[in-house]
Amino acid sequence: MEHYKKLFMSFVYAFRGIFRTINNERNLRIHLTCLCYMFGILCLTDWFVLSKAEWAILVLASGAVIAGEIVNTAIENAVNLASEKYTEYGKIAKDAAAGAVLISAMTAVVVGLIILLQPLAFRAMYSYFMSEPLMLAVFLLSIIPASLFIFLGVPFKSGGKNE
Repeated sequence: MEHYKKLFMSFVYAFRGIFRTINNERNLRIHLTCLCYMFGILCLTDWFVLSKAEWAILVLASGAVIAGEIVNTAIENAVNLASEKYTEYGKIAKDAAAGAVLISAMTAVVVGLIILLQPLAFRAMYSYFMSEPLMLAVFLLSIIPASLFIFLGVPFKSGGKNE
């Protein structure tokens, strides 16, 4: 029974790490916000035509960016823990981790452009929003809470022995 508790707690710790990173890292919140808009539009409309393989590629590219941001945060915190003073090795580690995230994000954008650059879909989106001004207003107003999330985060407090 003890091994089930340890397994369960490993998931608790993992989710705690995810939520802390979301709250503490603005760039992760930017990525998550963009993904919410993209996947929201893809799931709630029929404007874009995607195969299962294209869906899988978009999910994998998106997951790589999110995972990269979380690993980058882990590396930055480990470097800070190892030395409170500036060190050239610490700078190299942090810059390399940030560079890895940048590469994964740029790759995800290219993947997204290759898959989602569908002129008919963008025409349908434009026509919809021009014919439904209320929905355009709702979409534009959604930028306010999205911006608040990006710049302020969501407070997350947890207890436990790993504090």
